[in-house]
Amino acid sequence: MNLGELVSALNDFAAVSLAESWDNVGLLVEPSPPHTVNTLFLTNDLTEEVMEEAVQKKADLILSYHPPIFTPLKRVTWKTWKERLVVRALEHRIGIYSPHTAYDAVPHGVNNWLTKGLGACTSVPLHPSTAPNYPTEGTHRVEFCADTAQHLETVLSKIKDIQEIFYLTTLPVRVEGEEQTRVSLNCSQKALLEVVALLSQNSLLYHKTEILLLQKPLLPHTGMGRLCTLSKPASLSDIIERIKSHLKLPHIRLALGTGKTLDSPVKKAALCAGSGSSVLKGTEADLYLTGEMSHHDVLDAVANGISVILCEHSNTERGFLSELCDMLAIHLQNKINIIVSEKDRDPLQVA
Repeated sequence: MNLGELVSALNDFAAVSLAESWDNVGLLVEPSPPHTVNTLFLTNDLTEEVMEEAVQKKADLILSYHPPIFTPLKRVTWKTWKERLVVRALEHRIGIYSPHTAYDAVPHGVNNWLTKGLGACTSVPLHPSTAPNYPTEGTHRVEFCADTAQHLETVLSKIKDIQEIFYLTTLPVRVEGEEQTRVSLNCSQKALLEVVALLSQNSLLYHKTEILLLQKPLLPHTGMGRLCTLSKPASLSDIIERIKSHLKLPHIRLALGTGKTLDSPVKKAALCAGSGSSVLKGTEADLYLTGEMSHHDVLDAVANGISVILCEHSNTERGFLSELCDMLAIHLQNKINIIVSEKDRDPLQVA
């Protein structure tokens, strides 16, 4: 499979448009074409040790969940480890692709995999994703009626001079037995202020004006984080054992919510793979599950009676790779060899 076809297929598996605006996703390093991909190499973190493994295993494309290039590189030398990753990749004609938060958002992604550690439950995104495209342009729709054709032409002429006006239409209507013209337009937030200012100069037009907010539709089961409702409440101690088993961890970190014990029941759990403070904050639940949170966010949760389980950042993500390997094999119709890194691991350990 050529690189272009594979990248297109990966984008179909999880649209990069679902990634957070601050993220850096998609194809990050591209060898000169033509480039054929026979082996796809999966890793959570692309470290130098993992890069050497990819070279040894003759990978043609590395799918690194975390983007190894995040902040812009001003140069590509042998001086820093991230620059060396790019050098090694290009020397060995290995592409690098990163999905990151696009995989967090999709229904078949990292966060849904993490919910399996809680046991049987139903889940909804904490921050639902919206459709990347919408049939109409603009953020607002403005509609008003006018019964004087000559005056209307003057107003329409001035509206057309405003920038970021979209889809301006007129339609004859009958209002309370009178023939009138209904005007409908889409516009940006900035243009809306100018349109309202123009219409406010005529009290009759302004009185009949309706302003609608155009919102992109929500995508079902898609978005950041998950709020999980357990099919049957379980004690916090049982939940801890389930999570440790699912993530294959000998230990986790626990902060008990005020007034809670290990026997306290857990009915609702909010989770977010990786660093979940900003996603989980303010959510009502019995438990927060994530990789890492700031000290003060943990204190806030505990004060609100919410227990917190921290498993270290990448421990809440890496286990997804084996499931991803199987899903991609089906998605790519077994056309290429897919392998999971054996060197990729969490950098933290208990000493």
